[in-house]
Amino acid sequence: MFDEQWTIQAVSDWGNWQLEPYVHDQDERQAQIDYLLTGMLDWNYSQLANNANTILEDDLRLRFMVAVDAIKGGQPVQYALGHAAFYGREFQVDRRVLIPRQETEELVDWVLRDHPKATTQSVLDIGTGSGAIAVTIAAERPTWDVTASDISSEALEVAQANAKQYAPQVGFLQSDLFENIKGQYDVIISNPPYIAEDERAVMDESVLNFEPDQALFAEDQGLAIYEAIAPELLAHLKPNGEAYFEIGYQQGPALVDLFSQLPATQVTLQQDMSGHDRMLKVARRG
Repeated sequence: MFDEQWTIQAVSDWGNWQLEPYVHDQDERQAQIDYLLTGMLDWNYSQLANNANTILEDDLRLRFMVAVDAIKGGQPVQYALGHAAFYGREFQVDRRVLIPRQETEELVDWVLRDHPKATTQSVLDIGTGSGAIAVTIAAERPTWDVTASDISSEALEVAQANAKQYAPQVGFLQSDLFENIKGQYDVIISNPPYIAEDERAVMDESVLNFEPDQALFAEDQGLAIYEAIAPELLAHLKPNGEAYFEIGYQQGPALVDLFSQLPATQVTLQQDMSGHDRMLKVARRG
């Protein structure tokens, strides 16, 4: 395909040269290039460093060049690569779904810590997007009965592809919140849209231009989806069941107040690794 062979180091240097006018910070630029190469080669960073003089196959070199062009056009590196890391797995992502974030890993980790492997749980993931939450929980707890829902049929297509790879037992349902949900669950988990519209001005352009608005923004200063969930939550949560939510770092007090109004519940606010309010648990007591 190509007239000459390029080593991984040469390809990396070419990527640096191409991206320099677009990604001005050198460390960030190299991080994106290394992310692309490790992702395409299915290597870790030590393997990449130790194989700098290895010749990159033509098809991978072409794929790398296409991905670099996509980044030059403003795409997040995960979309350019076609997948993103989450809880030790690589999830397919594209413009139909949000890129899963590290904070959401902490939400999943909270659920798994609270519910050991020996238990059997029915789980509902509301607004599953790429399926990162539901698929991870099902892969980590194979005996659990996990259902993933989303209002977007396009997002469900991506989530089902990820489930096929890691946890084919996950069930899927198209639903606007609880609209098509029947029955009750031991665990309900959700990372809903929670960004206020007036935060657009301070957000990264690549997020605004490429990630789906429907999965990012909510009315009433980002609280609208929680306000829609709260009145129906206990109807779908089993006695002694627990609901877990990712939240915006400024929303803790308002959401504690909202969910504390539900009868016979205990609300717990949890900080992320950076010390910001980021997660909330609503436990039904009886």
